[in-house]
Amino acid sequence: MSDKWPAILNAVKAEVSEMAFESYFTNLKYVSCENDTLTISAPSVFLQTQIDKKYRGIVIDAANSCGLPCSDLNVIVKSTESQKSTVIKRGAYEIRPDNAPQTISTSYTPPSTAPRMAPSGNITTYAGVKRFTTTDNGLNKKYRLDNYIVGSNNDVAVNAALSVIENPGTRYNPLFIYGGPGLGKTHLIQAIGNEILERNPQMKVLYVTIEQFYHDFVEAMRKKIEGFTEKYRNVDVLIVDDFQGIVGKEKSQDEFFHTFNELDQHNKQVIVSSDRRADQIATVDERLASRLMQGIPIDIQMPDFEVRCAIIKMKADIAHQDIDDASVEYIAGLGCRNIRELEGVLNQVFLRADLRNKTVAEVIKEDFADTTQLAPAQRQASIQPKKLVEKVAKYYGLTSDDLFGTCRVKNINTARQISWYLMSEELKMSTVKIGSEFSKDHTTIMSGLKKIRGSIKTDFSLREQISELREQLYA
Repeated sequence: MSDKWPAILNAVKAEVSEMAFESYFTNLKYVSCENDTLTISAPSVFLQTQIDKKYRGIVIDAANSCGLPCSDLNVIVKSTESQKSTVIKRGAYEIRPDNAPQTISTSYTPPSTAPRMAPSGNITTYAGVKRFTTTDNGLNKKYRLDNYIVGSNNDVAVNAALSVIENPGTRYNPLFIYGGPGLGKTHLIQAIGNEILERNPQMKVLYVTIEQFYHDFVEAMRKKIEGFTEKYRNVDVLIVDDFQGIVGKEKSQDEFFHTFNELDQHNKQVIVSSDRRADQIATVDERLASRLMQGIPIDIQMPDFEVRCAIIKMKADIAHQDIDDASVEYIAGLGCRNIRELEGVLNQVFLRADLRNKTVAEVIKEDFADTTQLAPAQRQASIQPKKLVEKVAKYYGLTSDDLFGTCRVKNINTARQISWYLMSEELKMSTVKIGSEFSKDHTTIMSGLKKIRGSIKTDFSLREQISELREQLYA
C-alpha cells in the first residue's frame, strides 16, 4: 500500500497552496492502512496537530481517490511510532494531543512588563584585551512550535517560519514579523531558533533584543571591547526582537545595516520582530528599512474568538487546571487586547481558585459579576448597531448623521467603513444587514470591509484605533 503514498501526496498537492504543501506535507510518511484507518507519521507534534486539524478531510479524500479506501486518519509522531500512537483529543477547543510535551512551566504571577534582555555573553580578558565571548544563544527552550496555537491571525507567519526552519537563509531572508505587543511574536521567532537547533545542532543561532545589540555596541566602543563583530556576524541565524527600539540610535542603525548585509551576502538567516513594519518606524534609516523589507514582511494580529478559546484551554492544561467550556468562552470574550493580557486574567483566576479551593466557574461568578454582568454572547447581543455607530462617530469627532449620510470626505468615509468592520466582526452582521442600516448595497459594504481588513495588516495606527474602539464597545 505504501506505493500509493506518492500519488496521494500529488492529489493533496492539487488541493492546497504550494506554501501549505511544502510546510506541512513534504515530511509526512506512510505507516499503514488497517481497519479502514490510514496511519501516517509527522516529524513533530506541531505538524501532527496541523494535519489533523486542518487537512484531515483532504488527506482522506486523496487516499480514496488513489485507490486506498479509508474513512479515518491517524497521525502519529515519528519518534513515537514504536510506541502507542498519539491520538488527537477532540474536546471543545482542544487542539493539542493528550500526551503533548508539557514544556512550559506556568506560575500564577502575571507576565512581567520589563524589557526582554537576552544574555550578552561573558566578557573575558586575555593579555589585557577584553573580548565578547558568547556563551549563551539567548533562546528560551520553553518557546516551541508544539505549544504555539495557530489560527487565521498568524497562520501565514507560521507557514513562513516552517520554510525558514527547513531551509535557513533561502526563501524568507530576512523574515520580518510584526504586530502589536503580546501577540506571540517572541514565542514564534524563538521557536524558529529552537527548531533549527534541534534539526541542525551544529548551527550557530543567536537571539537578542535590539536593546541588547545597542548595549553591546556601545560597550564595545566605550570600553574598547573586541569581538563585537564576530559575535553578531559569525552566526548562521541571527534573531533580533523588538526592533522598534532602534529609534533614535543612528550609529546602531548603521552597524546593524552592515551586520545585515554581511549575513545576507553569505546566505545566513536574519529574523526580525517589531511592533510595526520597518518602513513605518520613525527615524529608521531608509537604506536599512528597505533591506529589511526585501523579504516578505508578515503581520500577526489579535487571535479571533475560537483561537483565544484554544489558547485558554492549552494554558489550563499546562497549569493542570480544570476549566469548563462556559468559563473558557467567558474569559475569551472579555475583550483583552492581546494574548499577554488574556494570560494575565487567566493566571489571576487560577490563583484565586486555588486560594479559595473553588472551581474556575465559581471564581468567575463571584469576582466578575460586579464588573461584567453579562456573558460574552449576551454582551455582544446587547450592543445595538446604532449605538456602535455613535461610539465610532464620537471616537473620531464626528456625528452619527455623518456616518449614516452620503458624504465621501476621506475621514468620514474611513470612520464609516470602520463601523461596518466592527458590525461584521463584533456583531456578526451580514453585509446585507449592514447595508440596510446604511442604505447601501451589500457590494459596497463588501468593498469597504475588504479595504479595512487589508489596511489593518499594514497600518499599525489603524489596528490600535480598532482595538481601542473594541474596548469602548464592551466597557
